[in-house]
Amino acid sequence: MTAYRILVVEDDAVIAAAVARHIGAWGCEVRVARDFADIMGEFTAFEPQLVLLDIALPFYNGYHWCSEIRRVSRVPVIFISSASDNMNIVMAMNMGADDFIAKPFDLDVLTAKVQALLRRAYDFAGGAGVLSAQGATLDLNAGTLEYEGRALDLTKNELRILQTLLEKAGQVVSRDELMLRLWQTDSFVDENTLTVNITRLRKKLSARGLDDLIKTRKGQGYIVER
Repeated sequence: MTAYRILVVEDDAVIAAAVARHIGAWGCEVRVARDFADIMGEFTAFEPQLVLLDIALPFYNGYHWCSEIRRVSRVPVIFISSASDNMNIVMAMNMGADDFIAKPFDLDVLTAKVQALLRRAYDFAGGAGVLSAQGATLDLNAGTLEYEGRALDLTKNELRILQTLLEKAGQVVSRDELMLRLWQTDSFVDENTLTVNITRLRKKLSARGLDDLIKTRKGQGYIVER
């Protein structure tokens, strides 16, 4: 595993130490939070690339801190909690979490989930930081599209759609490929979900003067011309 920075926000010292030791053995830099009254201070100082976050914490719960993190960052967040009923799982996802792992958990399973999420979040960039076409520049690290001196913030799906199309600028990308790149799952995803994402993205681009950046090739897919 690449030396990613992982912040563990868990007030059970035994669990936190075991998680840090196990994930650290894969080459990650792991920091265990100490100041539970100021998790955002620790987050800002460490700049983690993934956060493991318990729900039941001193001072403020994990939902609060996930919401605070989402105000400033798209960093992946995995909740780890013994409160694994459906209501808590749904609440975690609605707060912006990327995954939920119930306690007690197997450390190998936790590490595998961390690795998978890191791959989806960072290796997806394929090592490139910037992609460009037609005067628009996609910053993969910032999650923004710059055009005529103005930056346009993108959702995670919008970023992945544009990245896939810009990586293959001048080529048609099929809907199936886009769906695979976006959701990376064997589960069925309604094609209308992709259509909704494309429509929203096009409206956002159009508002910034990029009406024809994404073109449809009927029966084939989508293309961004060079």
